[in-house]
Amino acid sequence: MANVPGVPVNTSAMAAADVSIGYGGDPVVTGASVELVAGRVTALVGPNGSGKSTLLRGMARLQRLSGGRVTVPDGDAHALSARDFARRVTLLAQSRPTPAGITVRDAVEFGRHPHRQGWRGADPEGRAAVDRALELAGIADLAGDDVDALSGGQVQRVWFASALAQDTGVLLLDEPTNHLDLRYQVEVLELVRNLADEHGVAVGVVLHDLEQAAAVADRVLVLHGGCVVADGAPEHALTSALLSEVYDIDIVVRTDAGSGHVSVHAPRLLLRRLDGRVDARGRRAEPAGEPAPRTPVDA
Repeated sequence: MANVPGVPVNTSAMAAADVSIGYGGDPVVTGASVELVAGRVTALVGPNGSGKSTLLRGMARLQRLSGGRVTVPDGDAHALSARDFARRVTLLAQSRPTPAGITVRDAVEFGRHPHRQGWRGADPEGRAAVDRALELAGIADLAGDDVDALSGGQVQRVWFASALAQDTGVLLLDEPTNHLDLRYQVEVLELVRNLADEHGVAVGVVLHDLEQAAAVADRVLVLHGGCVVADGAPEHALTSALLSEVYDIDIVVRTDAGSGHVSVHAPRLLLRRLDGRVDARGRRAEPAGEPAPRTPVDA
């Protein structure tokens, strides 16, 4: 992976300024701003329908902007050709179709298309880039296997490797841990962190899991109703009061004073239920050995 061309670590690699996006006249994202910094991970979180994936897709030029601007170091991102943009920014979407009858290496090589002159044009650095991506994604031993014979988690890693092979300085990820078991989720997040720390990549990632966002990100944006309602380091953006309001449930956030680790705990209702103090409906549980009074039922 290469650093953002001409952009040192800790400086802006991509920015969305006052971006608005709508579908059929209905606003989905309103006045949102986000900056992706080389060597840093920025997480977008929020409940379903908050606009986080739409904002990411707008930055990737897959959604038309109704207002605002997206820029890269060269200037307006929308002024670039599709090929030039793809040499600067990679998007790994939530789902991608898996072509039948191709090998893992074939699939990963798709990521090199922006660097070729034509579909089968020369790409002197292509083989090395694909080898590196396979290794980074931990699937080098699967290079000759058919993609349609792999597990869902392995296929996700194949597309992750294809994104790495594109070798850009900005990587946009839309819920990359979806449909992965816990081990692969951790490995993907470690890879994301490594790309920022060791390769200077600017990462923007949409995550549902608040614990994952707190663990992997340098900066977290919380979206609600299409607006950015918090933006900062995890310990500042992820607060009990804000998250309880945004998610409309009782959330407890704790920050370890020594390590600075942010943990987002289950709703208090669930914690009390696990303690046996309330039942599944939130009603106070009866002590063991004492039957609950019967509730009359209308005939």
